[in-house]
Amino acid sequence: MTQHQMPHMRSSTAGLTLNDSVYERLLRERIVFLGSEVDDEIANRITAQLLLLEAEDPKRDIVFYINSPGGSVTAGMAIYDTMQLIEPDVQTWAMGLAASMGQFLLSSGTPGKRYALPHARIMMHQPSAGVGGTASDIAIRAEVFGKWKREMAQITAEQTGQTIEKITADADRDRWFTAEEAREYGFVDQVATRGSSARN
Repeated sequence: MTQHQMPHMRSSTAGLTLNDSVYERLLRERIVFLGSEVDDEIANRITAQLLLLEAEDPKRDIVFYINSPGGSVTAGMAIYDTMQLIEPDVQTWAMGLAASMGQFLLSSGTPGKRYALPHARIMMHQPSAGVGGTASDIAIRAEVFGKWKREMAQITAEQTGQTIEKITADADRDRWFTAEEAREYGFVDQVATRGSSARN
């Protein structure tokens, strides 16, 4: 088992490590956890968990904790699209760091159910990728990333209430937010405390 793999649901706890049994128990409570960079393997795991939890109970909220420095745009968009597709509301909770794609997924939670823990840090910037290959390859890649940049700016503007122009300008370089600043900007709806917890 790699460090990114999580245990199968509903298995016996016999033979599981402490780490396995913790994630198993969290998933039983409808808690999904992103605690690493976003790549295809992580995206496949999280989308599968979201779909399974919808099948188990389409009316009950899913709680999605995010502590991630970001990662692949395509992998992150797979998670985003699944969050929008499924019927249950998805609460998003920033803890530690929600940067880049982590920020995008945080603000993609169900409106009114997006939270940041008091000392979380949120960072927004535009999509980026390494440049290489022929001149034609570079031009094609630039076009693709230009489309992603526009799509994500449009979505983030809708999520936050900011203008597309402001999102584009603010994301041009790394833009850091405290939990309270993230609330003011519109990434989250509330800075969470014990008394404000809306978890299942």
